[in-house]
Amino acid sequence: MLTLELDQDGHLVDYQQWSPEAAQQLANNLELQLTDWHFSVLNALRNFYTEYGYAPATRPLIKYLSKMVNPEISNQLLMQKFNTGLVARHLNRLAGLPKPPNCL
Repeated sequence: MLTLELDQDGHLVDYQQWSPEAAQQLANNLELQLTDWHFSVLNALRNFYTEYGYAPATRPLIKYLSKMVNPEISNQLLMQKFNTGLVARHLNRLAGLPKPPNCL
């Protein structure tokens, strides 16, 4: 088990410490076994962060993923596949990114 330094919201303090193993460790809290499909979404999200410099909220997240991963991606599909109702918050957390600024 990795020792992860997390902030008060459960996000990695340093997004560069992210790894697939760290993502799985974080996903265990959601009772979720990550697959290649999950990692394609998380890697796209990390690319978004690198390209735009911020962790996206739900609407830009869905728009970006539908372009970069699969046009069939929707909020409902992500909720189902990631076992959460808080899509942007949990996907950013699993991708090792900060909490989006407008998330509670």
